[in-house]
Amino acid sequence: MRKITKALIGVVAALHFYFAWFEMFAWTTRGPEVFKAFPADLFAQTTAMAANQGLYNAFLGAGLVWALLIKDKRWSDNVAACFLIFVVVAGVFGALTVSRSILVVQAVPAGIALLMLFFGRERRNL
Repeated sequence: MRKITKALIGVVAALHFYFAWFEMFAWTTRGPEVFKAFPADLFAQTTAMAANQGLYNAFLGAGLVWALLIKDKRWSDNVAACFLIFVVVAGVFGALTVSRSILVVQAVPAGIALLMLFFGRERRNL
């Protein structure tokens, strides 16, 4: 169970590194192909905004990778939970304000990883 959870956390991290790349480096080239409903002239005008958003996605990905590299299971789980919660909140907010598809692409995978992390934890005496 732990290996599957870590793999899913890795997938969520990889998704956020992809989002970062897309928003920081491919916004004006691939953006119009992906977001066909947006006016084409919108992409050049919003390059800086998209790059800023991409940087935040890179931070989320980096935090999840950091969680995977921590040797202590309790700290690893805590850091992973923190960043997965950030991703879920960002995904829900994006779904409410931009597009419902963000819920499926961003919040659902992170939510599943968070649930697996929670239910897969070893029960510890505190």
